[in-house]
Amino acid sequence: MAKICVLLCFILLAASGFANVSGSETKGKKVGIYELKKGDLSVKFTNWGATIISLVFPDKNGKLADVVLGYDTIKEYTNDTSYIGAIVGRVANRIGGAQFTLNGTHYKLVANEGKNILHGGLIGFSDVVWKVQKYQNEGDAPHIVFTYHSADGEEGFPGDLLVTVSYTLLGDKQLSVKMKAKALNKPTPVNLAQHTYWNLGGHNCGDVLSQYIKIFASQITLVDSHLIPTGKFASVKGTPYDFLKPKAVGSRINKLASGYDINYVLDGGAGNKLKPAAVVYDKKSGRVLELSTNAPGLQFYTSNALKDVKGKGGFVYEPHAALCLETQGFPDAVNHPNFPSTIVTPKKPYKHNMLFKFSTKAPYAS
Repeated sequence: MAKICVLLCFILLAASGFANVSGSETKGKKVGIYELKKGDLSVKFTNWGATIISLVFPDKNGKLADVVLGYDTIKEYTNDTSYIGAIVGRVANRIGGAQFTLNGTHYKLVANEGKNILHGGLIGFSDVVWKVQKYQNEGDAPHIVFTYHSADGEEGFPGDLLVTVSYTLLGDKQLSVKMKAKALNKPTPVNLAQHTYWNLGGHNCGDVLSQYIKIFASQITLVDSHLIPTGKFASVKGTPYDFLKPKAVGSRINKLASGYDINYVLDGGAGNKLKPAAVVYDKKSGRVLELSTNAPGLQFYTSNALKDVKGKGGFVYEPHAALCLETQGFPDAVNHPNFPSTIVTPKKPYKHNMLFKFSTKAPYAS
């Protein structure tokens, strides 16, 4: 069954409309599909939401599969409500009450999840057309650079913001993601996240509950019933949130209401240097994903809200069909002075780096 599954992934990828660079008009702007390839790693993107739409690499037997959830057409991405593969912002995750006060000025944002704002509001960075500033699919480091100018007042956020996201293939099956933002005239909160849904068995190979994960975090930020942080921290030890040693994603998921959706406080804190964030291992395929970042937090999400979502090739995604590893600043940081600041000023730009390493080398003993 596994062999059939990965073969179907490959055939569907080759047959889909994303096989070549293409384009269409969306909201009056050009939206295209772009591929980066280095060795046997291939990644496709669209400038709608600066989105990863496919990532293909071989399993331990050399069989190719697309390991990210997604859709067959640009139109489906424009109608997506799950942020699949996209860059989310201006502020990823949640801001309680969709409001905050900065330098004495109170800002009311556009709420899109009850009274709160999630992933930037009704029209966040995942739902806009980004400019392709650079695109080079040759040489030792194939790369693509997307930019977006977020206007003062967009979704209620203050100040003009120039955002840049660079995707680069490095070394042996490595994907570098660098997110930058510059406040042009006013201080403003910025917290970008990359929202790809990963399934190392293949996007159409069922759930991720048997895949193993290790998260380099000893604490989580506690949240209320609406997933808004309380401002307090808690140790993961002795709880279902403890992945300091690798465990199957589904080993204790039944102890939670619907699955994982929590911010981990990464060991090592914030800074400019990369530190390990997570390792995911699928024993069936042998595929491994290692993630490092300079961000202080990691939102671990097991796609709890996916339900009857028609994806690539007509495959239907259900809860726990994938997992998201969203490195980030802490949620609702603008309302918690004890959290690392997410405020960006004209003199203090935003820099957020991620490095994904893909392989079939078992990261720990079975």
